[in-house]
Amino acid sequence: MSNHFTGLSLGPPLGDQRLDLCDLYAFQSPADPARTVLILNANPEAKALHPDAIYRLNIDNDGDCLTDLAFSYVFSEPKDGRQTFSVFVARGEEARSPEAVGEKVVSDAEVSFGPVASTVTAGPFTFFAGSRSDAFFFDFDGVQNLFDTSGGRNFTAPHLGGKSPWTGVDSNTEANVFSTVVEMPTSELGARSPIRIWGRCSVREDGRLNHVDRAGHPSVSSFFNTDETKVEYNASEPVNDRERWTDQFVHLMGHTGDYTREEAIAAIDADQLLPDMLVFDPSKPARYPNGRVFTDDVIDHRLAFLSKGDIPPSGLSPHTDLLDEFPYLGNPHPAS
Repeated sequence: MSNHFTGLSLGPPLGDQRLDLCDLYAFQSPADPARTVLILNANPEAKALHPDAIYRLNIDNDGDCLTDLAFSYVFSEPKDGRQTFSVFVARGEEARSPEAVGEKVVSDAEVSFGPVASTVTAGPFTFFAGSRSDAFFFDFDGVQNLFDTSGGRNFTAPHLGGKSPWTGVDSNTEANVFSTVVEMPTSELGARSPIRIWGRCSVREDGRLNHVDRAGHPSVSSFFNTDETKVEYNASEPVNDRERWTDQFVHLMGHTGDYTREEAIAAIDADQLLPDMLVFDPSKPARYPNGRVFTDDVIDHRLAFLSKGDIPPSGLSPHTDLLDEFPYLGNPHPAS
């Protein structure tokens, strides 16, 4: 759930966990490196998703930071512990519509809430939607030990030196999450260069579709936003990110890692952090920041980035319940 906590209040969009995007992954299929897997997780309660929302994967395949391929997931009103989902695939100009448009390739398929993962094949695509074990691992108490967030400050004052902040405890070992997974031949991406991927959650209120969350690079929204900026950030478009958010990112990095402006921009460019879209070159092994796999310690990466290498690794290990087959995330943990 690297995207889950945003700003100081750590609250979900509109106070609704169903609208909360948690993680975005992109990697080659372990069974067939000519296929690509894209996963967008939401709702840290791992329950039904919002029936008035659109959960969307946006893919830019030509480097202009505009959507060229979109997968839109929509969900029925849950009833008697069940829910269904449909998927639309849009390409080209149509993919830039915020609505669930394009070809409806999945209609009212069953959401999986138990240990059995129901999958749906539609042409070259395989889909899944439902509860899964969350692969994200991090030491939440250790992160809290690192930063002083009193007095309305964001994550700007890391406590470096002295006693290690890390507790050695993974805060997410028994966590579940709601996952949407699509696997396809990599050729379906239509890429002429590395692709850029980002997730969006929009919800219809009073007839208007409002953009309430977005997910690209892991933990970027969490660490770089404040309560005052997160609503605007979540509603904004990646194509505008460099112009709108570079100064805020540079300012934060000056506090966390004593970066000069030139050093901060060079580091942002090296990680391709702005625009906030996950970059993936399928011709190279996936490992963040080239795509993202479940074993990437993205919090260690982000903290080292913020501190210019001064924050040591937490020493945590990836989860061991991962699957070698679709949908790759482990079976959900039993309810406690």
